[in-house]
Amino acid sequence: MTYIPYGKAARDPWSVEITPSAAGWTYSGLRVIDLGEPVEFDTGEEEMLVLPLAGSCTVSHGQGTFELKGRESVFSGPSDFAYLPIGTHVRLSGEGRIALPSARATRALEPRYVPASDVAVEIRGAGQSSRQVNNFCSPEVFDCDKLMAVEVLTPGGNWSSYPPHKHDTPNPGEAVLEEIYYFEGGPGYQRVYTSERGHIDTLAEVRPGDVVLVPYGYHGPSMAAPGYDLYYLNVLAGPAGERSMAFCDDPAHAWIRGSWAGQAIDPRLPFGRNP
Repeated sequence: MTYIPYGKAARDPWSVEITPSAAGWTYSGLRVIDLGEPVEFDTGEEEMLVLPLAGSCTVSHGQGTFELKGRESVFSGPSDFAYLPIGTHVRLSGEGRIALPSARATRALEPRYVPASDVAVEIRGAGQSSRQVNNFCSPEVFDCDKLMAVEVLTPGGNWSSYPPHKHDTPNPGEAVLEEIYYFEGGPGYQRVYTSERGHIDTLAEVRPGDVVLVPYGYHGPSMAAPGYDLYYLNVLAGPAGERSMAFCDDPAHAWIRGSWAGQAIDPRLPFGRNP
């Protein structure tokens, strides 16, 4: 199943639990918890991030504790976050909706904390393709073994993940990746369609807590309905020894990038940062 509506991937205590085996692939995973009571778990063979979507939490691990200040909502600006390596016992306490992007890994790195002020906020596209990327865990800014993750915020009426692109074939300039889209805000729409790798045909209306899996194929656009801002968390991982988010545009739509020259950036961007 490519489109997973909220509730269909729940398993106590997680409101969303996407494991590599459940997704039918090898690397990428995601858990989301509506935290009230403390929860304990082991990372096992997965490296993980702890990312508050709304609220805050304390992350206790084998080597100490991180206090995550978090944020009011995903539209309040970037959050601070923590990294947890494989083979770590974890206790989360606090209150709020917390995401844990993950990837199966073999290299054990050190636990780390990153403040929200260190998260790069980028504006991409222009005109009605303007969107914001909170670039907190791309290969260029944060070291992991396999895991990559970014947040994308699209103002109502705009399109992101556009032009449609893919990363499913080992070509020069293209990485092979498994990708998860996790949504808040909306309603919006997400498109995934066939590439030379295989047939896939998804056009889903997405709302808070929904997930779209991209095992292969062109994905995009992500469309924010007019009047409704859309957020998604992208989680990516793949087999390459070196992490890369390189992609290949759909040749039929690649010309769109050139059309942005001379268009203004949507004045609603960026969405705010926490003080």
